Amino acid sequence: MDRGGKEKRGGFKPGRQKDRHTHKKGNGWQQDITGREHLWNVLGATGLTSITAWLYYRSFWMMIPLLPVLLWHLHMMEEESARKKEAEFQLQFKEAVLSVSAALNTGYSVENAFYEAQKELVRIYPEERRIMKELKIITRQLRMNVPMEQVLEEFGQRAANGDVRNFAAVFVAAKKSGGNMIAIIQDTVRQMGDKIDVKREIDTILAAKRYEFRVMSAVPYAIIGYMSLSFPEFMDSLYGNALGIGVMTVCLIIYMGAYYLGIRMIRIEV
Repeated sequence: MDRGGKEKRGGFKPGRQKDRHTHKKGNGWQQDITGREHLWNVLGATGLTSITAWLYYRSFWMMIPLLPVLLWHLHMMEEESARKKEAEFQLQFKEAVLSVSAALNTGYSVENAFYEAQKELVRIYPEERRIMKELKIITRQLRMNVPMEQVLEEFGQRAANGDVRNFAAVFVAAKKSGGNMIAIIQDTVRQMGDKIDVKREIDTILAAKRYEFRVMSAVPYAIIGYMSLSFPEFMDSLYGNALGIGVMTVCLIIYMGAYYLGIRMIRIEV
């Protein structure tokens, strides 16, 4: 029996079995992007590339040599989707840590606190959310009698998030040394809350700059489109000949470089 009369759960044979999700490689947040989001990203990248091919070269056939541009647009969109998934998971993880802390306060053991956290969060988040998948893996490993230290270490390895890795490392060290778990969790929650607040303040400050960046990113396309409609005889000299294609290609490369630098400038990591 655990402290507070709660019975420890188990029953499977002990072993150092790893869940199949532990072996997933690549960006840890790419797996959280839904099929619909992937489809929208593909359609968006294809649409931008087709507009680029027509405005810069007046030929949709140029989408073939512009395939690297399409892949670049797709990569940037997928990266942005992954960043959003990570931000969502950070909030979900904070709720999970609070639930674990509440369970420990009521007398549950560390292992059973994660079972209780899973029960609490299932009322808030659907099963397909990343935190629910991770809690399912954790509780499954605990039923197999995998040591708590190993479970948390693998959780930290799976989650491509500094807060999770730091929490797992400190939690494991405290459990091994008999530290105050509740105090550690409360300190973790406080640090995460401060970090989220700082990020929100930065996002608020940069909101206007991000809007300006999006507008400025569309300006070159708008200018080319306007010139093509208003002064077609002037723009015709840039299409269908080697010199014009070269000039437009140089302009496109400069634009892409400036766009990439702008993206990096408005992304501030906390």
